[in-house]
Order: sequence, then structure tokens, then C-alpha cells
Amino acid sequence: MSGLQCLAADNIWFDKQRFDDAERRFYEGVNGPATPQQQQVKSALQQAKGRQHKRQHRNSSLHASVDHELVSRMKSLELENQTLHKVVEDMRAALLKLETRVAVLEKTPTPVAVPCAKATPVKAAPAKVENGDDEEEDDDDIDLFGSDEDNEAAERLKQERLAAYAAKKAKKPALIAKSSILLDVKPWDDETDMGKLEEHVRSVQMDGLLWGASKLVPVGYGIKKLQINCVVEDDKVGTDILEEEITKFEDFVQSVDVAAFNKI
Repeated sequence: MSGLQCLAADNIWFDKQRFDDAERRFYEGVNGPATPQQQQVKSALQQAKGRQHKRQHRNSSLHASVDHELVSRMKSLELENQTLHKVVEDMRAALLKLETRVAVLEKTPTPVAVPCAKATPVKAAPAKVENGDDEEEDDDDIDLFGSDEDNEAAERLKQERLAAYAAKKAKKPALIAKSSILLDVKPWDDETDMGKLEEHVRSVQMDGLLWGASKLVPVGYGIKKLQINCVVEDDKVGTDILEEEITKFEDFVQSVDVAAFNKI
């Protein structure tokens, strides 16, 4: 039985004042009336006893709460231990099943693929010649050397077909390779007249060159660059020629860069 339960069963502390009075009267009857000093000593002793009882009561309550906490913690640990045991048992069962399956697979022989035999073409047996006279007659019918007239007719037909194919190919238009180029033309500073710069760029004309749309793109510090599009024929116009022709306008153009190049 714990200290808290003992205190709950004992009711002496509820009638402490009555018991103290009875004890005082008993000692007064035995020893006579107590002097004031004896009463002070007695009261001090009683106070000390009361403090000691309170301290014992507090310690017993603390021990009871600690015992209750320990019991609850032990119960939680037991539940956790049971859960872990169950998990371990499940893992062991799964591992056992896996080992059994692997053993069965190892014992099962692997089927060997049988290559399919390639079908051999059957050659037709040569017809048996029953009569030697029929064979001689067939040899007489075969003309191993064709006549010159047949050869000339075949050659003439071949030449006519070649000429017709060449004429048909000549009539078909050839495919011209073209490209779309986006150029970045940068001026020297923000005081450059971009309108005149574009006029000078568009003044570059050559066979296979077609200028397209253009716009001004800010670069920084108030400077804008000219971004212009053009379509060129690959066999006639190249990017090097365009850059060389545009950079000739040294008063307006600082540099020319190819921003995009796409085949059409």
C-alpha cells in the first residue's frame, strides 16, 4: 500500500486540534499546569512535528506521482515492444516466403530457345527427256545469234526513251535554296540618325537579295540598334557579303551581327 493510500485510510489529521488539546490536558494533569516557557517549547515541538508531517505528506505525494508516471511509461514501452515484435514477425514471414520462392525458381530449369530451321527452297526437278529426237528439234528452234535488225531496233528504242527522259527532266524547275537572315546593325552612338542608317542598309541591292521588315531595338544608354530581316538565295548571296557591304557606311554603322539564320 502506498503512502497516499495510508494517509487516505488514516483520519487522525482531520481531528488534529482535538487530539492536541487532549494531549495537553493529559500532561497538565500529570505534571501540573505548564509554565509559559514549557508551553512555548511544547508549541515549538508541535510546530516541528506538524512541519515534519507536512514534509512527509509532500514526499509521499511526490513519490506517488512519480510511481504513477513510471507505471504509465512502462505500459507505453510494453505496447511499443509488442508492436515491434509483431513487425519483426511479419518481416520474418515475408523473408521466408521470398526465400522459398527463390529456391523454387532456382530449381525450375530454364527453357532453351530452339532456333527455327530455315526453309530450303525446293528446286524443280528437270523434266526427263523421253525422246532424243524431240531434244534435237528444240535446239534447232533456238536462235542463239539474233539478227542485226533486231539489235538495231532495240538500240533505237533505248535512245528514244533516254531522250524523252532528258527532255522531261529539263522541263522540271530546279529547287532554289533560300534562307531567312535577321541582322543586327549597331550605330556608333545615340546621335546617329537611324532613319538614314536604314536607308543606307536598304540601298544594298544584289541578285538574290530581298529586304523585309525592320524595327529599332533599345540597347542601352539611349542607343538603339536596327534589326532588319532579309531573304537571300544561298547560291548567290552570303552573310559575309552582306556584312561587308553594310559596314562600308562607316559614318553610320559600327558593326553588323547575324541574330538569326533559318533555312526556307
